[in-house]
Amino acid sequence: MSRVEVRKTHKLYIGGAFPRSESGRTFEALDSKGRFLANMAKASRKDARDAVRAARSAFSGWSARTPYNRGQVIYRVAEVMEGRRDQLVFQLREAEGSTAKKADAHVDAAIDRVVWYAGWADKYAQVLGNANPVSGPFFNLSSPEPTGVVAVVAPHDPLLGLVSTVLPAITTGNTVVVVASEQYPIPAITLAEIMATSDLPGGVVNLLTGSPAEIAPWLATHLDVDALDLTGIDDAELARSLESDAAEDLKRVRRPGEEDWVTEPTLDRLQSWVEIKTVWHPIGI
Repeated sequence: MSRVEVRKTHKLYIGGAFPRSESGRTFEALDSKGRFLANMAKASRKDARDAVRAARSAFSGWSARTPYNRGQVIYRVAEVMEGRRDQLVFQLREAEGSTAKKADAHVDAAIDRVVWYAGWADKYAQVLGNANPVSGPFFNLSSPEPTGVVAVVAPHDPLLGLVSTVLPAITTGNTVVVVASEQYPIPAITLAEIMATSDLPGGVVNLLTGSPAEIAPWLATHLDVDALDLTGIDDAELARSLESDAAEDLKRVRRPGEEDWVTEPTLDRLQSWVEIKTVWHPIGI
């Protein structure tokens, strides 16, 4: 007796759960040769609002954790990625049509990138913060604090680029709403499943699939989004429009630009999603 194949329904990732789009819409994910791979949920404006609400609800708990504990949680994500390495390699080869060697290298680099950020979780404050020399009997201390809810339009690099944009934000205590690559959505959903089965609390990362051109404008104008990463926006006119929308409530915006995801990361992206707060305290009190 032949068995019936168990077909997967790819959903969104919001608040630690995997709901279908409230609109009921889908779009097709295709392989490198234009062949059908799967139907993906097409996120709507309502889904984006739900994702922002989940991110805001998770922010207080996640930002209050010690940096060392956040590093432990992020390292656990790398552990689960390592266990699902073969699946990630297969999905990259299927989606991008890349060679086994290139897919292997990109998955290894993505896992290593997660470990890199996990290691910086309790160290970046010492580099980005400072004890400031001042004239007078005062301590003057500057320290980085998370910005809040960061909306990320992910680049087309479906795994390494995605990891390289999401991890800096959550390492610094922010929560994230991600619009995955429309061209390569399946590896992003697999990464969401990895995060859901690690120790990462629900709502810290929320992932939407669909059209960035449709979803991003709602995120840019949402008053509960504090920062906007436009890395994955290819259309210069759309990028300018989103930046203009974000200016209405003074969101922090990272503009799109050419990036080589394989190169070693720097602290630049960690610095993008923190605010420097300075405290004065009298000496001797």
